[in-house]
Amino acid sequence: QVQLVESGGGLVQAGGSLSLSCAASGLTFSPYAMAWFRQAPGKEREFVSVISGSGLTINYADSVKGRFTISRDNAKNTVYLQMNSLKHEDTAVYYCAAGRYGSRPSEYAYWGQGTQVTVSS
Repeated sequence: QVQLVESGGGLVQAGGSLSLSCAASGLTFSPYAMAWFRQAPGKEREFVSVISGSGLTINYADSVKGRFTISRDNAKNTVYLQMNSLKHEDTAVYYCAAGRYGSRPSEYAYWGQGTQVTVSS
């Protein structure tokens, strides 16, 4: 049974930082691309960032480029998202996902339950 468990969300002031983690179990982790998506109330789920299985290929949404950093540790079956210079518009539930490398939710077979990030202005 595949499980993706996010942690690290919370409440932070604008300009602050948060670090999210996603621990995977029940799958062979290294072949999977790992991505972060987010969903704000009343909005569609949107792509944030993706990292390839090797960690050598990375992509970011324009809205987070230069502020967020994705990384992974295949020995720990964990993917991370370091979020700096947070803005109010970053407020959302953040989900990690495992699947093919891409920016569309349909490319990901496995999803975590999400972790809330709230940025106060």
